[in-house]
Amino acid sequence: MTQIIRSRLQLVSKISGSCCMEQNDVMRLFYYLFPLTAVLIWSGNNVVGKIAASEIAPEAISFYRWALAALLLTPFCFKAARRHWSVIRQHKLKLFILTLLGMVIYQSLSYVAAHSIPATNIGVILALTPLLTVLISVPAFGISVTWGIVCGVLISFYGVAFFMSGGHPATLLSGFGQGDILMLVATLSYALYGVMVKYWKVPLPTWVFIYAQAVIAACTLLPTFLLGSTDPITPRSAPLILYAGILASILAPALWVIALNKLSAHNTAIFMNLMPVFTTLIAVVLLSESLHSYHYVGGGLTLAGVILSQSWHRPLRKKAAHGVPNPEHPALNLNRS
Repeated sequence: MTQIIRSRLQLVSKISGSCCMEQNDVMRLFYYLFPLTAVLIWSGNNVVGKIAASEIAPEAISFYRWALAALLLTPFCFKAARRHWSVIRQHKLKLFILTLLGMVIYQSLSYVAAHSIPATNIGVILALTPLLTVLISVPAFGISVTWGIVCGVLISFYGVAFFMSGGHPATLLSGFGQGDILMLVATLSYALYGVMVKYWKVPLPTWVFIYAQAVIAACTLLPTFLLGSTDPITPRSAPLILYAGILASILAPALWVIALNKLSAHNTAIFMNLMPVFTTLIAVVLLSESLHSYHYVGGGLTLAGVILSQSWHRPLRKKAAHGVPNPEHPALNLNRS
């Protein structure tokens, strides 16, 4: 009798354990929707930038975007920011530099580049962000160079060259297009931002950190806005500003932070590789941008190089095996704005 009771208890324990595992798997799949949605929003913002090029000046939408984000976050973050004022003052220079890299230079150049290149180009060039972050992390954090990084760099940069040249990379020897150069600089700026966020580790809560940067960005962009084209908000530009200021600047970062907390940084960052795909699909549907064979080849090579750099961790030299990049290193912990 005792043995029968014990066997039934073991059966109940197995069933309950199996149910818990299934529940955890379901929740994990649910949390994968967070980074997927964030990347989809940011991809849409690339297309918004292209649409905005014909509706509003780059300096105007850049200012309106961060002013709106700062305004909306104030009721929720101002008191917390006051409590951490001493930390903000202590790290004010670092916060200013981070804001300059991630919000001002990156966003402003993206909007300027959108005047001369398709949204598809923007998405593919932005796909280099994780790879550039890895390259910057090598000297900054002393991580070992891996075969994945070396091969990934070569493949990705060739893919971008193939893409930007319309399938004839040799023609780039005579010069790059201005829009493509601006977008490359913007991408490099954001990659540097990702590294410096990890390197400096400003001790602020996530939302206070985002709020402080939004306020600094709005203040930094104000002189450019006043001296440049102070385009008023129109019925055609208002939806673009709302999208950039609310969805791309507040909602997407919030979803990304939740994903980083619930999933590993590695599993979260992999979703960034979907950005050129999403951007291209949205651009084709909304902007009627046409696709050619060099889009598929160049975009595919760029994406393959990025994935290779993130997944192949074999060190270039055996003696540096202890320095193989950790899946949690900053190159894989991106929080796009």
